[in-house]
Amino acid sequence: MTRPIYIAVCGGSTADDDTLEAAEEVGRLIAAAGAVLITGGLGGVMEAAARGAAGQGGTAIGVLPSNDPHDGNEHNTVVVATGLGEVRNTVIVNACDSLIAIGGEFGTLSEIGFALRLGKPVIGLGTWEMARGDVDVQIVRVSSPHEAADAALAAVTGRRQPY
Repeated sequence: MTRPIYIAVCGGSTADDDTLEAAEEVGRLIAAAGAVLITGGLGGVMEAAARGAAGQGGTAIGVLPSNDPHDGNEHNTVVVATGLGEVRNTVIVNACDSLIAIGGEFGTLSEIGFALRLGKPVIGLGTWEMARGDVDVQIVRVSSPHEAADAALAAVTGRRQPY
């Protein structure tokens, strides 16, 4: 049996309608490709992506900061209540094969940093801009949900998706 691809989607617990629509579409595309979605399990971008994945019949894993599994959004199909607070971001990043950052706040920035540190592919859709003079920050910039899902999956499989 081959292990499925795990794609993390991170972003703010609050976001504008366009960002939420993009996150839901990304979640749907991840599930349509047969990959597993991992999020922080709460609201905003996390909930929208989980709604998209679950609506497509996919698996949406919510890795919660609290120790109460009931804190997660209703679209998570699997809940991991960690009790780790924001440190749960490291669990999300370690579990994924690639990461898509959509919008986001400082928690999203930490997930981007952890992923880059671990050499995981990072796809950015309307998220943080990062640069440091002598460091080439490897974030693949995209402008649509299709490009985001495609880039995240291609970074792992080496091939584009036939949506």
